[in-house]
Amino acid sequence: MEKLTAVKGMNDVLPPHSATLEWFEASIRTLMRQYAYRNIRTPIVERTPLFIRGLGEVTDIVEKEMYCFEDRLNGDSLTLRPEATAGVVRAAIEHNLLYDGGKRLYYMGPMFRHERPQKGRYRQFDQIGAEALGFSGPEVDAELILMANALWKKIGLMDVQLELNSLGQPAERLEHRKALIAYLEQHEDKLDEDAKRRLYSNPLRILDTKNPQLQDIVNAAPRLMDFLGADSLMHFNTLTSILETNGVAFTVNPRLVRGMDYYNLTVFEFTTNRLGSQGTVCAGGRYDYLFDQLGGKPTPAVGWALGVDRVLELVKSGGERAVEPVLDVFVIVTEATAFPFVMKQIAMLRDLGLSVQMHAHSATGLGSMKSQFKRADSSGARFVLVFAADEMAAEQVTIKPMRDASLAQQTVPVQHLPIWARTLQSLD
Repeated sequence: MEKLTAVKGMNDVLPPHSATLEWFEASIRTLMRQYAYRNIRTPIVERTPLFIRGLGEVTDIVEKEMYCFEDRLNGDSLTLRPEATAGVVRAAIEHNLLYDGGKRLYYMGPMFRHERPQKGRYRQFDQIGAEALGFSGPEVDAELILMANALWKKIGLMDVQLELNSLGQPAERLEHRKALIAYLEQHEDKLDEDAKRRLYSNPLRILDTKNPQLQDIVNAAPRLMDFLGADSLMHFNTLTSILETNGVAFTVNPRLVRGMDYYNLTVFEFTTNRLGSQGTVCAGGRYDYLFDQLGGKPTPAVGWALGVDRVLELVKSGGERAVEPVLDVFVIVTEATAFPFVMKQIAMLRDLGLSVQMHAHSATGLGSMKSQFKRADSSGARFVLVFAADEMAAEQVTIKPMRDASLAQQTVPVQHLPIWARTLQSLD
């Protein structure tokens, strides 16, 4: 029969890489607890209109990248989530989550976008994000940026740069849009097809073009920052003041606009030059009008999301080395008749907090003592417990240290195993 393989761009996560992923997720959970953010989990599949209304019809995600399909039960159009913010806001509205005040939330899980797979950019990819719902001040924008900055320090990433911009409020953006369109119309003959398509539908996104032939045009384009009113400028200046006071370096990038329609005021990205063209590792901003767009009451909000694959690529090439899980005990069994008794002892050791791997039958049987010791050594276990025929007859177990040469092998009565396990735990 034909061998079945995974869908291109949707990758398996196998040991030992899965241990790195677990380490990173544990680092995130610790960080979120320190900042008092609580976990939220939303469905992988949502109704398609959620993303059309939330992200905007004239966005790359909605136009090109979403995995949409028809529900055969009722004909509804459903979509594998391409990002999580819209789902988080939908959940907050649906469950009246903010009835007693603002909420600080975080999520982690898979997202899906139909695009050409490349390093750090896959069709199924993990994202981790933080969302602060119901808070309008720039201090919460700063809190989220400080949190991300603390993460880079925690995992040892030293060459991540922060870029900031402000998109202002809708009225300010409208005035800038008019000026931008008028300016771009003067250069329409030099625009590429993508820019021409966006000229009247989403001209702000043209400023984020990667086309080198358009760089001089976009660099000279009207700057949104010049159209901001006093309140928007105060919001931005307060944010930058907090960051400066806390020693966070940043660059103001007037071309930073982000890809989704729901952003206003603060937008930011953490970038690196170590991932080629996919240099953004974490991005976000304020989205005070998304609740309205999805049928809720006007609610201020701000958040960020990071691509786990990209961050782990950086960790792999120069960050903090993830710690592999350590196996405490490998159990060798030479007689199949001993399994009932041995597995009772293993259960006791696990109840006391030790990690235990037991040798078991393979296609060729239990194997020799020598072959089992080879497996024990390759497992990385700190100790081997031997339940061989002689030990079983005397109701004893042999304990052999595998990693510490200063410790001696010993044979003890089986009833003393709990004492040995508790002693080991206390030494750790």
